[in-house]
Amino acid sequence: MDRRDTSDSAPPACPAGSDDPLRRLAERLPRPLRFMVVGALGLVTDLGTFTALIAAFDRPLLVRLVSIGLATLVTWRLNRALTFDASGRHQHHEALRYAMVTAAAQGLSYGVFAALALTVLATFPQGALVTGAAIAACFSYFGHRLFAFAPATAAATSDRSLARRTTYP
Repeated sequence: MDRRDTSDSAPPACPAGSDDPLRRLAERLPRPLRFMVVGALGLVTDLGTFTALIAAFDRPLLVRLVSIGLATLVTWRLNRALTFDASGRHQHHEALRYAMVTAAAQGLSYGVFAALALTVLATFPQGALVTGAAIAACFSYFGHRLFAFAPATAAATSDRSLARRTTYP
């Protein structure tokens, strides 16, 4: 069965012969719910790392850069494995597209975090972290769905194949 179904309401069917029980379980859930679960795991990673590091280093803006980076790695791997279908691109191209969307989303998240952590939530920077992450989540979902993990078009795929087969003198 084709796993490139892009609808949000009906999860794609497991490919024939798939033996990954986690992927089969995840595919029973609608894509937005899968994205929220992965995002929640990323948020737990972000918040846990931030809370552990802020106890040792009283530099919330610097600590957040570390925690947001680790959370981004976690969510990329999980979104690629569980949330979005294979795009048909090489993994490094997909990773670059993911990084572009994530940089914009995490920039938004970090900006909200910094504004709140330096002002009204200075005594509770974790609240600023969660607020920034929640605001960036919507942008992130649509960016990843429509750009980072969007299926490669047939024309672009055949152009790349032709370019690989073409030799120049």
